[in-house]
Amino acid sequence: MKDEIKNILCIEDEPEMIELVRLILSRHGFNVDGAYGGKEGLEMVKKSPPDLILLDLMMPDVDGWEVYQQIKADEKTKDLPIIIVTAKAQNIDKVLGLHVAKVDDYISKPFSPQDLLESVQKVLGLPTS
Repeated sequence: MKDEIKNILCIEDEPEMIELVRLILSRHGFNVDGAYGGKEGLEMVKKSPPDLILLDLMMPDVDGWEVYQQIKADEKTKDLPIIIVTAKAQNIDKVLGLHVAKVDDYISKPFSPQDLLESVQKVLGLPTS
């Protein structure tokens, strides 16, 4: 039996970054949808919860921490795994993300395709390539 295709939602305000993530992950059998900004991302999560969310922190409409808190506050979406993907790479941000907010992983931009893939596989409990 073939493994089911995992749906990943990339919430990001830069279309180029969504396309890059889609390119990297679709090669490995993932289905990647993009939401342009926090507001659209929240709407998409409510309508059709993905298997995993890749979330940018710095977005103009609704910032990533606000999106994160709203997802975690909703009974239907609180258990969705979330990987923070951000250029905000100071150690304090990583510590806050991983230990205070309890995000599933934290990737700093720029990242390598392998780092992204390994993080996604690890968080989804898939064998790493």
